[in-house]
Amino acid sequence: MFGMSHETFLLLDAVVTVIGLIVLITKFKFHPFIALTIAAAFLGLTSGMPIGTIIKAFQDGFGGVLGFVGIILALGTMLGKMMAESGGADQIAQTLIRAFGKDKVQWAMMFAAFLVGIPLFFEIGFVLLIPLVFIVARRTGVSIIKIGIPLLAGLSAVHGLVPPHPGPLLAIGVFGADIGKTILYGLIVALPTAIIAGPIFGTFIAKHIPGHPNQELVDQLARESDSAELPSFGITLVTVLSPVFLMLLKTFADVVLPDGNFFRTFMDLIGHPISALLLALLLSLYTFGHKQGIGSQQILKWLDASLAPTAAIILIIGAGGGFKQMLVTSGVGDVIGHMAVAAQISPILLAWLVAAVIRIATGSATVATITGAGIVVPVVGMIPGVNRELLVLATGAGSLILSHVNDAGFWLVKQYFNMTVAETFKTWTAMETILSVVGLGFILLLSLFV
Repeated sequence: MFGMSHETFLLLDAVVTVIGLIVLITKFKFHPFIALTIAAAFLGLTSGMPIGTIIKAFQDGFGGVLGFVGIILALGTMLGKMMAESGGADQIAQTLIRAFGKDKVQWAMMFAAFLVGIPLFFEIGFVLLIPLVFIVARRTGVSIIKIGIPLLAGLSAVHGLVPPHPGPLLAIGVFGADIGKTILYGLIVALPTAIIAGPIFGTFIAKHIPGHPNQELVDQLARESDSAELPSFGITLVTVLSPVFLMLLKTFADVVLPDGNFFRTFMDLIGHPISALLLALLLSLYTFGHKQGIGSQQILKWLDASLAPTAAIILIIGAGGGFKQMLVTSGVGDVIGHMAVAAQISPILLAWLVAAVIRIATGSATVATITGAGIVVPVVGMIPGVNRELLVLATGAGSLILSHVNDAGFWLVKQYFNMTVAETFKTWTAMETILSVVGLGFILLLSLFV
């Protein structure tokens, strides 16, 4: 078309669509949900996809994201509401402030997110810990960006680099890597990477973008508790970390027990992210509710009220998923991935590059990891002696780069932190890119020793 090859036209089409999406939101002030829907339709039409395929791709992407993230956001928000209203979030905040001090509370947030995030999907960790960001910011007067970026860095680093997250876990299967070594190497790489992209970068960028949190969410998740006696720190931790414990048990059972084992099957049920969060929420009804002398009617009002501020966020995330799926279905991701394979570079750099360009094109870290591993593995087979565990990490690091408007996480962070699109690029997108590039550097350094 227009004298260009099909692949070149697809790339140009994707670039024009993304630029147009940004212009609709920033200049013409379109609601992100509407802008994302228009952009997805435009890309589908201009790339030559049949109308029926365009509609199905958008529906599949929308539903595919919300089928998991929507449920997680709802359960996590209700759990966060119970923790906030009962004073549990206030209790954790006070403990962290006492332990680390006001000047170093951002380090506490990063380490908490890093540990909690190891067995959790990014979205689950986000909704569990976001009340702490709001309440610590309110209590200390420290910028929400200075506190929030370290939390996001801790969660994102383990999401991209450490099994049992789905991307690294599936890449292990594709590359034939050893899961134990991958977890060990992943932790070695992820921790210093999260420190650089989190507390260090967060402290710097907060001087330029201090942030102004969403007041409606702050009022809901970080307001002072009416209870004279706060839940104990121990009870609060047990309640909030119970989904973490259940998911860790599931992972342990999957590793050590054979298929068909009753306990493994049982743990697969209660250790699934949705089941684990539901059980944690039910536990919170007692620990944060009835145990604190709060009646059932009041608890019901809290749960009802908790969902209202997340409605727009859920729609935007769903539309982001629909736009991502349009990029995948149109073939843009495949075109970019195969172009990267043609480059004559080392396998570790190749794995990082392929995942990076697919991530930029599709907006999904998990898709980038899985697709990137599938594209690179035939090339790796031609080069003997390649460390396959480091290939998994390189693919995961590449999958974190340059989160932008086609990533549901971009909109999740933007809405919760009440930032403009430009501010989200300067904070969240920059942090993700630092994670990716610094992570690659540590992987290459580690390759000299293993």
